[in-house]
Amino acid sequence: MKRFFDLAIILLASPIWIPVLLLLALCVWAALGRPVLFRQPRPGLNGRIFHLWKFRTMTNARDAQGQLLADAQRLTRFGRWLRSTSLDELPEVLNVLKGDMSLVGPRPLLVQYLDRYTPEQRRRHEVRPGITGWAQVRGRNALSWEEKFKLDVWYVDHQSLWLDLRILALTVGQVLRRTGISAAGEATMPEFRGSAPNHQPGVPPEAH
Repeated sequence: MKRFFDLAIILLASPIWIPVLLLLALCVWAALGRPVLFRQPRPGLNGRIFHLWKFRTMTNARDAQGQLLADAQRLTRFGRWLRSTSLDELPEVLNVLKGDMSLVGPRPLLVQYLDRYTPEQRRRHEVRPGITGWAQVRGRNALSWEEKFKLDVWYVDHQSLWLDLRILALTVGQVLRRTGISAAGEATMPEFRGSAPNHQPGVPPEAH
């Protein structure tokens, strides 16, 4: 049912997202050159690795030793605009069509985080990752990692068609307001280095 819902929404909206996708691809090519898309391995359902697609938002600027500069230094003005509008996420529609992702679900994070989750946090991989999710509409990158993971697990336990519709509707408002784009003092979020050993995940907040 969820897979049918994803495909139905994407196909019905294709006259809107396909022209926007092509136009943005041209803009990224003009502003940043090639490659237009950023491709990165991410863990999906049950931790299976897939390649996530996003529009490129950073340059490949490096220091004297050949190391990539910090994200904040490589993020261009155009790239910052793409992120603030969440339009850099649009190519993930292709991941949904392929079956690696869903429209709604926990955001797919970095592969190196897999060994840093508590058993409870790891439950976020019991569903397909999403372009948007419960944590995204409840604070996005303004939340701590632990808060995000609690919300992700809450979604796993309470997922339904109506909840997905609510999250999609709330996502529109979130994008228009451009809230929670980054954590304080960060281009996006600080690296997740694992929860404290004595950290006990609490009961995720109820939906209101």
